Amino acid sequence: MPSFLHDDFLLTTETARRLYHDVAKAQPIYDYHCHLPPDQIAANKQFRNLAEIWLGGDHYKWRAMRAAGVNEDLITGSASDYDKFLAFCRIVPQLVRNPLHHWSHLEIRRYFGIDLLINEANAPKIWELANAKLATSAFTTQGILTACKVAVVCTTDDPADSLEHHVAIAKSGLKTRIYPTYRADKLMAVAAPAVFNAWADLLAARAELQIGSLPALLEALDRRHAFFHSIGGRLSDHGLENLPDADCTEAEAAAIFAQTRSGRAATPEQSAKWMWFIMLFLGRLDAKRGWTKQLHLGALRNNNTRLLKRCGADAGVDSIGDFPQARALSRYLDTLDRENALPRVVLYNLNPADNYVFAAMIGNFQDGSVAGKIQFGSGWWFLDQKEGMELQLNALSALGLLSKFVGMLTDSRSFLSYPRHEYFRRLLCKLIGEDVEAGLIPADDAALTKLISDISYTNAAGYFGLEVAKDW
Repeated sequence: MPSFLHDDFLLTTETARRLYHDVAKAQPIYDYHCHLPPDQIAANKQFRNLAEIWLGGDHYKWRAMRAAGVNEDLITGSASDYDKFLAFCRIVPQLVRNPLHHWSHLEIRRYFGIDLLINEANAPKIWELANAKLATSAFTTQGILTACKVAVVCTTDDPADSLEHHVAIAKSGLKTRIYPTYRADKLMAVAAPAVFNAWADLLAARAELQIGSLPALLEALDRRHAFFHSIGGRLSDHGLENLPDADCTEAEAAAIFAQTRSGRAATPEQSAKWMWFIMLFLGRLDAKRGWTKQLHLGALRNNNTRLLKRCGADAGVDSIGDFPQARALSRYLDTLDRENALPRVVLYNLNPADNYVFAAMIGNFQDGSVAGKIQFGSGWWFLDQKEGMELQLNALSALGLLSKFVGMLTDSRSFLSYPRHEYFRRLLCKLIGEDVEAGLIPADDAALTKLISDISYTNAAGYFGLEVAKDW
């Protein structure tokens, strides 16, 4: 019987094993969407213990602990770091067939070389061995990125952020390139004037102009977009339930803006109109500067009011939504395309029922200017696990060009999440290897090597246009 997580884990054929070990494994990581904190990278933070780096902020693990009956004090509460760590180790054996069971074991093996099952009995030894390594200079944030061969990290940043940490990182000599991603979530909050107005005032200070009118707001957004560009940023992002099926004139948008600035909340109809107007404006900005726009669609957020009040956002109480996607998404892409203002776009769905919708949609707006200009993004959030990744890869293969896919991302707040790229690459090699040995794909060694290396790294490096160190 094979050992747990052996060297050929997930690699079911000889072709898969060769492709992973000889091609995919050595590729650098191009992490074009994540939530790593730039301040921790700039400060080259050293973590005080395994609980801080492994459990802090990881809402995947928090959800599992709650489901296993762990008290919230041992998850996000006032319990000691060791008690929280022990509580997690205690429930890991219960996680079989949940991706956390694989990920957690891969994390302690790949980072710390600890080949022990995670459970209550082994917890003290794991704690001792991991903390000893975390105390060394190799386990700072920058050291981890270098050791994991992370060529690029694109963080998630508000237009009103100062980006001072990105500026500092760029001067630090870190081999990994760290770039900001322009994500204007609070710009959409016209139904919450207190949130919108506080954000608009901060944006005004950053852009160095008064924001008392819609034209001033748009100018501020453009100025900040230009500043992101000046320090290397080339991606934007939006986390939306869905795009609105609405129209909005500039006069209507100006009236909604004035109403919100006066402290009166927008109605749902006005919010939809505002989002449509703003999303078109931001799409034009991305096209003007040659950026890539990412659309993360389908999350139903903050479902549990009690935990939201206790822990704040990103507490692990978000889930898959069942929103209509196709018609408004098509209108949005088509509107920009008709203006010759459609940037590169990566579409991510959270509901697996939309896999074929999104895989088909991207084919409508390829224009020959860029290979794979419109991308069906990798399995995201609840779908970045074995079945979800395979479903995404199969849908893209059936309706588009897998060969032009820009591959995996981390979408994580944790510096210990890079084994997810290994997981993806093993699954990719598994699928291709099985097809080769079933006679569905030619056993052309050069072509297979190119396919795997392209999807693992090279396609992303070419697609996003970000500077990368040459000696990875």
